[in-house]
Amino acid sequence: MQERMGNPALVLPAAMQALAALSKVPAETGLSPKLLELVNLRASQINGCSVCVDGHPRIAKKLGETDERLFAIGAWRDSPYFSDAERAALALTEAVTRVSDRADPVPDDIWDEATRHYDGKSLAALVIAIANINVWNRLNIATRQIAGAWKP
Repeated sequence: MQERMGNPALVLPAAMQALAALSKVPAETGLSPKLLELVNLRASQINGCSVCVDGHPRIAKKLGETDERLFAIGAWRDSPYFSDAERAALALTEAVTRVSDRADPVPDDIWDEATRHYDGKSLAALVIAIANINVWNRLNIATRQIAGAWKP
């Protein structure tokens, strides 16, 4: 496969600046960088973004994430490796990523579980993080960016 063009965020520096600034917000609110990488990886798996599926485990590993958790992220519901708060974040990630899969994309039970573990500011940051990785996934997929070219 060959990329169609350079990543639009690199082609348009103002877009890169905006997306980079947005990506800093969730960590600045106190969300764990390791949690954010789990969210990034799970959304990227769902979206089929090879660039992010390749890159985000690398970042997570640098942050001290374990192989067991990275290998099990696709089966987080049935794996013993994740806390209740992480499970709530992953459920929210899946719902927000798959918005067209059901009439009520983010059902109350998923939202309510997330509110049990995250306060208003943290929950806002989590939703921003999920939205941001979905933007990156779509930019990479639309332009056929090549996995392995980005080495975080």
